[in-house]
Amino acid sequence: MKAQTETETTIEIQLDGQPRRVDEHCSLQQLVEELGLQPPDAATAVNGRFVPRAARGDHRLQPGDSVLLFRAIVGG
Repeated sequence: MKAQTETETTIEIQLDGQPRRVDEHCSLQQLVEELGLQPPDAATAVNGRFVPRAARGDHRLQPGDSVLLFRAIVGG
């Protein structure tokens, strides 16, 4: 049986402009949790599109995705 290599089990994304390898089945929620962030700590966008908290678990990251984490600011 052939052992899996890193390229078979991970993908490369851009996280806040920096390359990062994640599991090939990683969701946006899993990434946020892996980084130790709590839901109110950061808003998320993938490829320039806002991803609401409720949708993070269903949003699977794809090779080359550009993920931005930012603090949501509410103003008036």
